[in-house]
Amino acid sequence: MAFMPPRAILACLRVSQSCSGRFCAALFAPSSALASARDGELSWASCFLNFSTSVRKKGSSSRESSREALLMKLGAALNDHKIEVAWKTFSSFRKLYGLPDISITSQLITGLAYSSDPQWLQNACNLVFLHMRKKPGLFRLEVLAKLALSMARAQLPILTMKILRLLLEKNCLPPLNVLSSIVLHMVKTEDGACLASNFLIQICHDLSNKTKPDTVIFNLVLDACVRFGSSLKGQELIELMARVGVVADGNSLVNFSRIHEMNGQRNEIAKYKEFIDRVSMPLLVHHYSQFYNCLLSLHFKFNDIDSAAKLVQDIYRGRDTSFLTEESKCQFVPIGSHNLKHGLKILVQPEKMDEACSIAVENEKYIVFSNGKLDISKIALAKLMHGYRKDDKVDGLSRFLFSLRNYISLLDVVNACIHTGWLETAHDVLDDLESAGSRIDPAAYSSLLEAYSCKGMIREAKGLVKQMQKLGLISDMPDEMTVSTLLENEKARRSAEFSNTIGKSDLTELLVQEMREEENELPSVVYEVNSSIYFFCKAKMMGDALRTYRRMQEINLRPTEQTFAAMLSGYSSLKMYRDVTILWGDIKRNILSGNLVISRDLCESLLVNFIRGGYFERVMEIITFMEEKNMFADKGMCRWEFLKLHKNLYRRLKASEATTEAQIKRLECVKEFRKWIFMD
Repeated sequence: MAFMPPRAILACLRVSQSCSGRFCAALFAPSSALASARDGELSWASCFLNFSTSVRKKGSSSRESSREALLMKLGAALNDHKIEVAWKTFSSFRKLYGLPDISITSQLITGLAYSSDPQWLQNACNLVFLHMRKKPGLFRLEVLAKLALSMARAQLPILTMKILRLLLEKNCLPPLNVLSSIVLHMVKTEDGACLASNFLIQICHDLSNKTKPDTVIFNLVLDACVRFGSSLKGQELIELMARVGVVADGNSLVNFSRIHEMNGQRNEIAKYKEFIDRVSMPLLVHHYSQFYNCLLSLHFKFNDIDSAAKLVQDIYRGRDTSFLTEESKCQFVPIGSHNLKHGLKILVQPEKMDEACSIAVENEKYIVFSNGKLDISKIALAKLMHGYRKDDKVDGLSRFLFSLRNYISLLDVVNACIHTGWLETAHDVLDDLESAGSRIDPAAYSSLLEAYSCKGMIREAKGLVKQMQKLGLISDMPDEMTVSTLLENEKARRSAEFSNTIGKSDLTELLVQEMREEENELPSVVYEVNSSIYFFCKAKMMGDALRTYRRMQEINLRPTEQTFAAMLSGYSSLKMYRDVTILWGDIKRNILSGNLVISRDLCESLLVNFIRGGYFERVMEIITFMEEKNMFADKGMCRWEFLKLHKNLYRRLKASEATTEAQIKRLECVKEFRKWIFMD
């Protein structure tokens, strides 16, 4: 037998026992069958090559069959809505073969989006970002929009915003009707409202995507700002509406008024009055009762009783006036002073309102809607009475009561004054109304006469008796009859039930409550000073604003959050970020002294300004403060602001290359911030 090369023997020994008999027989053929040892070696190598090729084809075919089987199983699970089976199959496929076809992945994400389970929605979101990093532009807009809407419904605002910001980066936002649905669900929670408002700001600062938010979206976010007390963010959105030219409808104006009330901006809300006064439709009259409530509330806060009384008189005068209904037209209303050359102006259309998104009438503290018309509440009447007496303007109260004698019970007012102990005020009002020719219930005189008797004020009682005689309320009193005898007769004529009713009147209790609560109210001068600072800051007159702010401290008036917010807005508009750091020092001192509590809105505004100015030590200080107070921070918004101005800041600089201690500290803060916003 001819010699067989060792390599050929080893190769043959590795062949599986499933080799064909013919191939095995060839292995031990006699030497005469082979021309030479070399020819034998080539023959064996050729035989083995043919066999290994056959094995590879068989393995490849098996692998392809397994891949197709997994895809069929995945497709069947998705068609049958078996999400758990589909996810496990997809995970197995990805481990073996990588990402499947785009249509399969999109179908899986759509299937996960229909689930209400937060875990499946989280998996879908993770899948999107995993694939987007490898294959940008992989998914269609409809798939991601559906996922964002599902996550918003499941109250997963952070994940929802991740998808929306991804779409914004690619300039392919969902249609406005879909976007408004997403926002509708997001603003149900405070964190969601925060994210939605910041996203709205991002959209309006980059309108290159050609998706301009409409009035409905703004109204949804503004209403959320009111509900969650984010008045500073609401003010920012109002100005944003003016910048992008979005028309403010009836819902917008009510939201504006509520936000301006929270911020103490009486001059701003008063600008809308002349347009709202013209609205005559009953449905809108009820709707705008909230506006009048807010304006009247600010008149009281500013201790402007005359303006408050005039507003009430206008309301009663307007409800009996028929306006000609004209085609609603847009009107420009300035934000800030009318005299500002470059100030913002917002378009308003008071008679336009989307009933599907109308705001529920909740605030009826001072003005109520009754029988299709507006009326003053007893709370407002008590505040007016107390305000006039406190300012020693009883004659003003008398004129106010006389003008509304057909709508307000004069007897209730006089009795409330009597039972509160304001006997002199009650007598003055009776005298003024009598001089004006108003008919007054005789019971008012009887109540006052009884009160004089109880207090032992005999001289005043005698004067009142003469006045009652002059009016013919009692017969001439004989000289020998004493005042006390007359009082006994008067008491006998009045029923006990009437006396008890008067003593327990709601107006009396409200008047007492108003005097008790006055001590806890913010002084009206603070609102006036804040209005001045706000005006100066809008006019970019920061020198005057700073002098007013310093003067406020000199006269021991405590700055409020609105004071600091106005100053911060002014500095920010002029990019005076160094002054913002000084202002932050003042804010911290007021917080430490217990004179100030700041909101998340102000913290976020400080945070944004420090990012823009590059003060990253202050940035981390604000972040630490917010974390200590359990305030939600929108990291996505901070990341967006950082990338706009400092994208490559200190990216390649090492700590060993820093030359000064300040540079080392700043480098550490920048790196810490980048880590906080998930950039490193």
